[in-house]
Amino acid sequence: MGNQKSIWVFGDYRNYFQNRVTLQLISKACDLARRIDAEVCAVVIGHVVDEYIMEYTAHGADRILAVDHEILKNYSADTYLAVMENLVRERKPEIILIGATDFGREFAPRLAKRLKTGLSADCVGLDITDEGLLLQIAPSFGGNMLAEIVTPERRPQMATVRPGTFKEIPHNYERGALVERLPLITNLPGQRVRLVEYEKSAERQHTMENSSVIVCGGRGMGNRNNFKKLHELAKLLGGDVGATRPAVYAGWADHSALVGQAGRHIKPKILFSFGISGAIQHTAGVGEAKFIVAVNKNPQAAMMKMADVAIVADAGDVLNTFIKELKKRIRE
Repeated sequence: MGNQKSIWVFGDYRNYFQNRVTLQLISKACDLARRIDAEVCAVVIGHVVDEYIMEYTAHGADRILAVDHEILKNYSADTYLAVMENLVRERKPEIILIGATDFGREFAPRLAKRLKTGLSADCVGLDITDEGLLLQIAPSFGGNMLAEIVTPERRPQMATVRPGTFKEIPHNYERGALVERLPLITNLPGQRVRLVEYEKSAERQHTMENSSVIVCGGRGMGNRNNFKKLHELAKLLGGDVGATRPAVYAGWADHSALVGQAGRHIKPKILFSFGISGAIQHTAGVGEAKFIVAVNKNPQAAMMKMADVAIVADAGDVLNTFIKELKKRIRE
């Protein structure tokens, strides 16, 4: 790899067809790499990983570092960390990007600690400064502000990024990449935890980030009972329910339903927005919705201006009418 700078993306492929965050990060890494004259490298650790090597190549990686061994078939934090730490110390990448998934939130802080470098978690944006540093944009103060963070001295510069933040590059079968198949290090740590058995949760295979229909509610729903009706509509439409920060703080929805800067970034084919004014903390997470239907009493609300169809009315009244008409049509 010589003296050329390198941006690494950790290839978390364990739930590949539902979780596209690695592909999204490769896409963003390509954009960043052009700014600092770097190559994009996907790191793949596991066993029987050729399928993912080809996928990461087709989606934009210039180089693949693959460590393929039977010992790595099942994820072990200690083992994967040891392999990754060894690679980083040997190759010295400029930047490492990891998805802010359950895996990334466990793996990335531990890796940063071992490498004695900084880490910005749950980033919602990345850029390059005039000085060529990675600008890491992350929610702060409970999501009410966005912090711009740089790592001026330590290397690598590290960030975890939420799924859905960036768009992946379309699959290109004609792309090529340099694939390096590396041997397993000999000084692996002893296994402190032994995996006996695992089973994929069908419930987790579907996420709000890949939902086609999302029904979102905000403060304008008025109360918990009205908000509950959003679930009824979502069920009729085969979709999911999202919420704004005021709705979550009021206890009407779980934090996992939060959509926006400090929550989920969604891109449904159709988004129904009920009683949402459209504060930047929320709209930052819905910008990729293909079609938006917004209901609000205030025609000047930001969410209404974003909408493809804006209905000036009480959100609860429209919701009740919508549910009633859908049920009628289903019966017919």
